[in-house]
Amino acid sequence: MKPTLVLVGRPNVGKSTLFNRLTKSRDALVADQPGLTRDRHYGVGRLGDRDFLVVDTAGFDPVAKDGIMHEMARQAEQAIAEADALLFLTDGRVGLTPHDEQIAAHLRRSGRPVYLVVNKGEGMNRGLVAAEFHALGLGDPLVISSAHGDGVKPLLDLVLADFPREPDEEGDAFDGGPAVAIVGRPNVGKSTLINTLLGEERVIAFDMPGTTRDAISIPFERDGKNYTLIDTAGLRRRGKVFEAVEKFSVVKTLQAIERANVVVLVLDASQDISDQDAHIAGFVLDTGRALVVAVNKWDDTDDYRRERVKQEISRKLGFLGFARFHYVSALRAQGIAGLLRSVDGAFAAAMAKLSTPRLTRVLLAAVEKQQPPRHGVFRPKLRYAHQGGSNPPIIVIHGNALEHVATSYVRYLEKSFMEAFKLQGTPLRIQFKTSNNPYAAREN
Repeated sequence: MKPTLVLVGRPNVGKSTLFNRLTKSRDALVADQPGLTRDRHYGVGRLGDRDFLVVDTAGFDPVAKDGIMHEMARQAEQAIAEADALLFLTDGRVGLTPHDEQIAAHLRRSGRPVYLVVNKGEGMNRGLVAAEFHALGLGDPLVISSAHGDGVKPLLDLVLADFPREPDEEGDAFDGGPAVAIVGRPNVGKSTLINTLLGEERVIAFDMPGTTRDAISIPFERDGKNYTLIDTAGLRRRGKVFEAVEKFSVVKTLQAIERANVVVLVLDASQDISDQDAHIAGFVLDTGRALVVAVNKWDDTDDYRRERVKQEISRKLGFLGFARFHYVSALRAQGIAGLLRSVDGAFAAAMAKLSTPRLTRVLLAAVEKQQPPRHGVFRPKLRYAHQGGSNPPIIVIHGNALEHVATSYVRYLEKSFMEAFKLQGTPLRIQFKTSNNPYAAREN
């Protein structure tokens, strides 16, 4: 098993910066603002030929009793319980604080090995920086700079020395399966849905819009199948996004959609289907990702409200005819099994291998049933088709004068291919390649 190293400390001491350096990524949001990280964030680090898990946590306040700070502390507590070693980060430029002393006292009771790390020590006398932190009684402080990398390798050498490589460590990798991004407007129940799927409070679900800020990747297994869930920040209308942190969160969400195999769009049945829901669905469609729609909080609505929601879905989201819709309650775990079956089906459709002979037969049958409209004196000639890519499936059609194929006819071809190959849950792209006219350069 890979050792699990958990980064703990008060807000704004550089935990996310160190996480990004250890994982050689930019997965964790970093800004000069305390309280940016809220959920546990997992990644894989590597030192030489040794792999290890790294967990970034929210700024830890062990005495928080309620509110969002209490929920953040609970997330940190769960990470501490999972840890093989704790890296307790402090700020060498600020110095020792009472908050650091509270955390140190709490970590001593955890029973986990604790390594005291003094961050932001670049350009400073390490002996002087570390001196006052001896008062915490956690051994010799290790001075590093997570931003510049100073002292990070010696720190890892020391920590990993206590975890000898096991013979089966090479076979420890997790087959992540399809990446499933959970997206939607703020406070529609995305984090609650993820917690229900996982069977634990893995991410903070709090009755306050904007609780989730980062895109959190979470591997899990269900019924023998592996998935990687991605919890994302709620997407608001552009005019409603003011804070720089929230703008970064929106970027992270859009990136999560682009790297996902399947997107689950969560709608709120207790509210009207908004233009923003349609905008998010449109972005998913533009990126070509497979899509499943979860209409959440269905248990809290009466018959009149349910009928109204279905009418609004038909009117505002009619362009999502390829996607399956599920009416669920994330809080009560109702309809979740069917949702995952649709995710599996959408992923299979997005990655389907389409044979050239059958594609060509479907194309010719569609043309025989309905010829493409003429363009002037010419009628486009569609000859054969083959697959050009997956996720989404791309079908390349060859022929003559294909630049004149009408948009409505393209939609007709898409529908024909999707029905023939049963591609439920994924959009489909058609590309045309026109054969060169050998007589184009010859004068009449």
